[in-house]
Amino acid sequence: AQHLRAAYGYFMAHPGKKLLFMGQDFAQNDEWQECMSLEWDLLQYPVHKNMQDYMKELNKIYKEHPALWKYDYDTEGFEWINCAYPELSMVMFMRKADKPEETLIVVSNFDTVEHRDFRIGVPFAGSYKEILNSNAERFGGTGLGNPRAVRSNKISWDERKDSIKINIPALSTLIFTCTPMEEKPEKKAARSKSKTEADGKAS
Repeated sequence: AQHLRAAYGYFMAHPGKKLLFMGQDFAQNDEWQECMSLEWDLLQYPVHKNMQDYMKELNKIYKEHPALWKYDYDTEGFEWINCAYPELSMVMFMRKADKPEETLIVVSNFDTVEHRDFRIGVPFAGSYKEILNSNAERFGGTGLGNPRAVRSNKISWDERKDSIKINIPALSTLIFTCTPMEEKPEKKAARSKSKTEADGKAS
């Protein structure tokens, strides 16, 4: 189930129109047949009910966030953050719409190894809030994730000026919203200006 939740999360967040065959939304065991009903009785088992709840949440997020569909066939709607972690089996990318605050960050980990305090580059200084975690307990996961919004640091990473540290569960897909924040002037620059003014008065 972990593998499937991670794959479905990546599938829904990646560009392109979505199609699941009947029964795939609750992980039906057998291939659907036109002469038989769907295996609805499977929903009595937590692993299948959790999958159905997860797909409901994915569909809700897809509908509510235009970044996931507005520019499906336009290069402006997608940007890699890092796709060069083959040894870790991880990818990170952005989905974008018209406004910076509509940007979403997507992280997919297809390995069985979790990563705590893992740094990734982000598009701008701001606050990043996890809105989907395929590893959430309510979907049958371990619960490792990022319950609080994470503020970016002015630390260059993934060829970007700003970055954040997040927990990335094993076999998971995470989605974050982005809230831009006005950047404050660097203190070093302010001290330098004060020193220049002082030198000018002294002369």
